[in-house]
Amino acid sequence: MPNSPVTTSYDNLRDFIARCFCSCGMAEGDADRAAGLMARADLIGQDGHGVFRLPQYIRRIQAGGLEVNARICTLQERSATALIDGGNGLGHLVMHHATQLAMQKAKTTGVAWVGARHSNHAGPASLYASMPTEQDMIGIYVAVGSANHMPPWGGTEMLLSTNPITVCIPSASYPPIILDMATTVAAYGKVKTAAQRGEPIPEGWMINRSGQPLTDPNRASEGFLLPIGGAKGYGLSLIFGLLAGTLNGAAFGREVIDFNADSKTTTNTGHFIIALDIKAFADPKEFKSDVDRIWAQMKSSPRLPGFDSIRLPGERLAKVTRDRTEHGIPLSAALNTALTELAQDLGVAPL
Repeated sequence: MPNSPVTTSYDNLRDFIARCFCSCGMAEGDADRAAGLMARADLIGQDGHGVFRLPQYIRRIQAGGLEVNARICTLQERSATALIDGGNGLGHLVMHHATQLAMQKAKTTGVAWVGARHSNHAGPASLYASMPTEQDMIGIYVAVGSANHMPPWGGTEMLLSTNPITVCIPSASYPPIILDMATTVAAYGKVKTAAQRGEPIPEGWMINRSGQPLTDPNRASEGFLLPIGGAKGYGLSLIFGLLAGTLNGAAFGREVIDFNADSKTTTNTGHFIIALDIKAFADPKEFKSDVDRIWAQMKSSPRLPGFDSIRLPGERLAKVTRDRTEHGIPLSAALNTALTELAQDLGVAPL
């Protein structure tokens, strides 16, 4: 039933997303690539950035706010750097292109930085930072969020977004260490998914314009997200916005378009990806063994009362990925209904 929770496989979810994109005129190869990245977001537990976003992307395509078959091109290039223009295409395709280019350059230069402008929302940052680890590289990804949800420290005008950063470091025997975080206490996608599920959000995620806690996600427009670490999180959001947005000629500050509320206006989202070849610094096998050693050291630390284990960044992601690969990807009743309605509207086979 469309109003009941369902569990589906990665393959089924990817195929469904691809059908929806193809129905909107996207080339089959691009649709398959974008669908694979979006379905992987759900597979790794990033539910606020996976198929949950599909109806929103389709609305933007239909409203003319996103180019369904964008031309991605390189504007400037040096041996270790590049600036690409995403042609207002789907962010997943733009950042896949940027990441492949960065890895290609890093094989020669040791480290490469590729920035992007005229892109769109690209899902979870870990999708791209994890790609270099497959080639014994370290990945670092930063983006300007697709809507402003946070004011500068002490202010009330929302001029900053969640502006996430992800660093992914490979190991030999353990999962990669993946620091994947917004510069806000919580990503706005978590607020949206809580609203869809009819669940409150924890105190400490948001406050209203009077400085009082806001826990009803349906009233999110009445307040704003809080930065991690107070003024330090504000500082990180500002710096990341300058590097991923302003440096690339992409939107930042008042230029950022709220893609949750506006489906027609070009967002000019900015990102950058860094690929660092471990061989430029150390033997990859030795380095990854050293990462294993550090992993074991962290896990062996005596624990404070109330902690049953010590987790490393990326450990939960690996566990969720294993569980969902084996048992399927859960979709809430509300999301299942939304996807069923989308399939009917597009004339494609449902999940």
